[in-house]
Amino acid sequence: MATLLEQLKQYTTVVADTGDMQSMEKFKPTDATTNPSLITAAANMPAYSHIVDDVLKEAKKKAGAGADDKKVAAEAFKTLAVAFGKKILDAVPGRVSTEVDARLSHDTEKTIAEARSVIKQYEDAGVSRERILIKIASTWEGIQAAEQLEKEGIHCNLTLLFGIHQAVACAEAKVTLISPFVGRILDWYKKDTGKDYQGADDPGVQSVTQVYNYYKHFGYKTQVMGASFRNIGEIIELAGCDLLTISPKLLEELDSKEGVLEKKLDENKAKAMKIEKIPMDKATFEKMHAEDRMANDKLKEGIEGFTKALEELEQLIAKRLAEISAKETVNA
Repeated sequence: MATLLEQLKQYTTVVADTGDMQSMEKFKPTDATTNPSLITAAANMPAYSHIVDDVLKEAKKKAGAGADDKKVAAEAFKTLAVAFGKKILDAVPGRVSTEVDARLSHDTEKTIAEARSVIKQYEDAGVSRERILIKIASTWEGIQAAEQLEKEGIHCNLTLLFGIHQAVACAEAKVTLISPFVGRILDWYKKDTGKDYQGADDPGVQSVTQVYNYYKHFGYKTQVMGASFRNIGEIIELAGCDLLTISPKLLEELDSKEGVLEKKLDENKAKAMKIEKIPMDKATFEKMHAEDRMANDKLKEGIEGFTKALEELEQLIAKRLAEISAKETVNA
């Protein structure tokens, strides 16, 4: 009998939620997605230290003789995610998601500028923009940035998505893909209610199911990629979702289990449902966001978490740069 992972791949595009190329080679996902936390974890692995060192050496070369380490680190920071992205694309046949600086989440113009810079780096390296998704937080400002980028042929993955208002705004902006965070929604409800949730009762599963059915019912082209899973039960309940991004640990678990995997989400069933359309503008978005405690809390927490991971990555870069500079001084 086929494993749960093999069956899941028949219904859903499986995406690796990791920066570890060895995991991708093992589980053979179609796409891969990263975030600052995953890049930092990968950059700390001895197997990938050469990627960090190569980026730093190139940054030093670009900065020129006499440039201080702070300037070099800033240059390297901008290119490290792209360096990992290029390596990842050697391991997957599809796309990689590369995230813009979370500290720009409420700045539309700076998000657009950074996204264009990321795409230029990939294209300068011979990678087509069709293989890149720019990850942007699902703030109102981030969604407006994505709308403009999509018009330029720069495809976007709107992340840190927790509420239907964020999903509707993304669909109206014609973004390529959204990443609703299943596990983080579950975390919030468990903490808020003190209850445990299983299977279809999982609030994260219910949220993604609602978004999927809404999109398919109204014929939106934006794809839904469930993310941030806590257990394979959540994944099983979302079989049939357009895409699911899954950690190596849960991929391993799915690949080790056999049994019949039922397709739970279905486009044709969604089209037949009675669903009320939600008109969306900035005032409606802000009102719905203020009223949704969970989405409000988790979006803020998510941006803060990615910001902290970025700062840790900057510290790692600075430390590695100091080590390289010290070696060069000794060898001079």
